[in-house]
Order: sequence, then structure tokens, then C-alpha cells
Amino acid sequence: MSLEQMNDEEIVEQETVDQEPVEIPEVDETPEAPEPTDEEQDTFPRDYVEKLRDENAKYRQRAQKADDLAHRLHNALAAATGRLQDASDLEYSPEHLDDPEALDTAITELLEKKPHLGSRKPSGSIGQGVSAGGTTVDLAGLLRQRA
Repeated sequence: MSLEQMNDEEIVEQETVDQEPVEIPEVDETPEAPEPTDEEQDTFPRDYVEKLRDENAKYRQRAQKADDLAHRLHNALAAATGRLQDASDLEYSPEHLDDPEALDTAITELLEKKPHLGSRKPSGSIGQGVSAGGTTVDLAGLLRQRA
């Protein structure tokens, strides 16, 4: 063998050694399961399903009503404090229903962040309403003074 032939054989051997074999994943071809017949299906009678749906709807309506009442109670408790102009400004939290201190703390924090939401009740003499002095106005006397 000549030197060139040996080198060619060595190169071919090196190339085959250097190359890693590529694994071809096997495709598992399983036939699709046939659709079950009416006898094999696990179904319930239509009237039973409708009964369950109606019962579930009633429970959802009760839960919605309970949530609405809880929100109304929360607004009423916040309004009863008299510290907010509009009680709906305080965000709903179920903790406020059970713990009056948590409600008071939440109102205090809200008023610290947004003082303009606080209740504003005028006090003292603001020039409106019933006045202490009961003087009557005499239109004829006023006309006589200006004449």
C-alpha cells in the first residue's frame, strides 16, 4: 500500500469515528380508539343534568345576593362613622365587616391619602338658615329713609 492510500483510509476511518450516530426517533403509530357507542358512553339523563344546573343557578344567585348585601352593609358601616363624604369611596373589604377597628383604620388611612374625601360639615355662622336675631323688615321704613 502506498502512503496516499493509507492516509485516505485513515481519513475515512477518522471521519467515521468522529461522526456520532444520529438516532432516528421511532414514530409510535397507534391507531385511534374507536368512538364509544351510546351504551359505552358515561352520560346522565337530560332531566337530571337540567336539575343539577337549576340547583347550581340557585346557589349562584344566593351567593350574588349575599355579596350585594355585604357591600351594602360595608357602605352603611362606613357611612355610620360620619367621617367620609361618600361611603362608597372606601374600597370593600370583608375584614371591615367583622372588625370595627379595621374599618376605622382603613378610613383613617384613606383620609390621610385623600383628605378631600372627608366629610365637610359647616359650623358656626355661615350666613344661611335661621338666624338668632328676629328683626322684621319694614319696607315702608326703608323707603322713608331713602326719600
